[in-house]
Amino acid sequence: MRVKIFVRLKEGVLDPQGKAVERSLHTLGYEEVGDVRVGKYIELEIAAPSRQAAEKRAREMCDKLLANPVIEDYRFEIQE
Repeated sequence: MRVKIFVRLKEGVLDPQGKAVERSLHTLGYEEVGDVRVGKYIELEIAAPSRQAAEKRAREMCDKLLANPVIEDYRFEIQE
């Protein structure tokens, strides 16, 4: 199963990379852009016997390695 994982900083957590992108976009003339947040996108294949098993493994991977649950939120989508 293909798992698409989206990770982003929690609301209220400073995002210096997002601010740098926002400033750069303003410099390029895109003044209408505001509140830029930068995150991560991870795509992987999981060989699992069921969708529930794939969800469990994806959640474990996110909690242990792919996201920092203290400062980041994540969500994922599974395609069979």
